[in-house]
Amino acid sequence: MKYLDEYRDPVLARRLLDELGRTASRPWRIMEVCGGQTHTLVRQGIDELLPAGMRMIHGPGCPVCVTPLETLDRAMAIAARPGVILTSFGDMLRVPGTDTDLLSLRARGADVRVVYAPMDAVRLAAAHPGREVVFLAVGFETTAPAAATAVLHAARLGLTNFSMLVSHVLVPPAMTALLDDPDCEVQAFLAAGHVCAVTGWREYEPIAERYRVPVVVTGFEPLDLLEGILMAVRQLESGRHTVENQYARAVRRSGNTAAQDTVRRVFRVGDRAWRGLGPLPASGLELAGEYAAFDAARRFDVDGLSPAEDPACIAGAILTGARLPTDCPAYGTRCTPRRPLGAPMVSAEGTCAAFHAAGRAATTTAGGVP
Repeated sequence: MKYLDEYRDPVLARRLLDELGRTASRPWRIMEVCGGQTHTLVRQGIDELLPAGMRMIHGPGCPVCVTPLETLDRAMAIAARPGVILTSFGDMLRVPGTDTDLLSLRARGADVRVVYAPMDAVRLAAAHPGREVVFLAVGFETTAPAAATAVLHAARLGLTNFSMLVSHVLVPPAMTALLDDPDCEVQAFLAAGHVCAVTGWREYEPIAERYRVPVVVTGFEPLDLLEGILMAVRQLESGRHTVENQYARAVRRSGNTAAQDTVRRVFRVGDRAWRGLGPLPASGLELAGEYAAFDAARRFDVDGLSPAEDPACIAGAILTGARLPTDCPAYGTRCTPRRPLGAPMVSAEGTCAAFHAAGRAATTTAGGVP
């Protein structure tokens, strides 16, 4: 396929791996932030082909996975109410909440629907004026413009039965939270190319300078990732720490300014809780005052919940890169893609799902002892 197969060329991949082996003199630790990048690394076995001692740390780059349990429980409390149509992307339906998931609620009669874009939820609201239509909005900066556009369209239509339960998060605050952890091993980042296609990379420049860590904006195909890793290692070997752009075919430093303007018009930056990282200041988006009428959290009284994670799930440690899925005693036994205990085994970008799909074997016994 034109513009795709050339980024999967095995001959070029071997050359990049050989060059990486010649360049690396130390066992560097590099984190890929994006779950899509994690799936390529694991599916293609790139993480196992790196020079001896070099390690990829899989970061909190799955928007479904970092959505906090409280938000999921709120969505299910709303979905269970009569007269409500709860909509979201397909992955969200199978993510376990404290007691159940959205797919199970639908099986019991709740009107929970998969949509492919936030605008689909707006169309549902227009077509069902007697129903409350709620869109569970999750994602990084990549999907925020579509959510903002949907709110603007609903406002233009004068819809009073459409709202959003917003759980959009921002990548740079998560990176700084990881780097501020005294146990952090990350020495360089591969930044998510699709996020930077929207935001550009200017926000990453202060992080690179302050923490003296290279940041390489990277694509998602095998050669993208190998080249991104090589670019990061070259910086590490030479003592540089700047932002470089491997994904030049899709990303500019300024990003998509029209999309940024739309997001700023509808949302404002606020504090946000992340699964695995906890509450992070100024790390998420919330509806601006002018559009507060579209805030489902305000429209529906869903406070006072008591979210509780399954004690066997170590999703938090996996999302921060502190542990691998294969370290989890539930991995592949109690927790599988068909019966997941936590979000990383559900999502198409989840690290546990990536390891399971690649057939990676568990490294612990049922008691959790290696």
